[in-house]
Amino acid sequence: MIDISTQIGSLKLDTPFIVASGTFGYGSEYSSIVDLNNLGAVVTKSLSVLSREGNPPPRIWETTGGMLNAIGLENCGLEAFVSGRVPELEKLPTKVLVNVVGNSVEEYATVCARLDSVPCVAGFEINISCPNVKHGCRFASDPGDCERLMKRVRPVTKKTLMVKLSPNVTDIAEIARVAAANGADALSLINTLLGMAVDLKTRGPRIANVTGGLSGPCVKPVALRCVYQVAKAKLGIPIVGIGGIRSLEDALEFFVVGATAVQIGTTNYFDPDLINRLPGELRAWCEKEELASVRELVGTFTETCGSHP
Repeated sequence: MIDISTQIGSLKLDTPFIVASGTFGYGSEYSSIVDLNNLGAVVTKSLSVLSREGNPPPRIWETTGGMLNAIGLENCGLEAFVSGRVPELEKLPTKVLVNVVGNSVEEYATVCARLDSVPCVAGFEINISCPNVKHGCRFASDPGDCERLMKRVRPVTKKTLMVKLSPNVTDIAEIARVAAANGADALSLINTLLGMAVDLKTRGPRIANVTGGLSGPCVKPVALRCVYQVAKAKLGIPIVGIGGIRSLEDALEFFVVGATAVQIGTTNYFDPDLINRLPGELRAWCEKEELASVRELVGTFTETCGSHP
């Protein structure tokens, strides 16, 4: 059998395919159409200490090759999550990573500390990069703020910490270095790009927040570039690629430039069956290429155009 497992921090994932935060609910919502055994992990909707209503509607607008969203991190809050959602998560046949958000360093630490003792939570995706809330990408764009956050969060949990990075920065590798140097076990990138859409009839915005996060196939070239730049920095921790993956070929490109796993996001809305197809397609591709493991493909990118036979 072809080995398609991968390692993210201390976690061994049965497949390198993860579903992205905010696009798959808490996992159980898709269980009637997706075999969750095909997933290496589920990343939950973002979670904050207190519940959030999110931004006012309209909050989503379809664009050419993608989608704008400004949901605003709507969620039930920490204690409601523990009492109402954890029992559902305990039943999932795959690993669970909780996406954590906060307005302050203390809020991030509070969520991680509270869930550190919850067995079904395998780790955290520290979301420092959401572009459609007031505090924006502060922790993802300022190295000092990123360092302060990591130094506060790392001591409160022994679980895997994966830090989610923003493309809306001058040098993504700089923030990646800071996160890695201060306890990150893995990095996920990229979060959405900041964008907007205009209604010509009203001369106003298509979404109430004016700007929102752009995702979908249109962002894949940016995401690949970011993963490549961070992989080139050789930080010694795994990279999870995110952005516009809608086929096995898209995922393979991320592996080649240095990702050890990938997250599927916007595609879940229009082709949820992709998750069911990917593991079999990956095994078949590796067999055709005479690879015993998908790990043999990771980081094989060469900067010489047309050099691979």
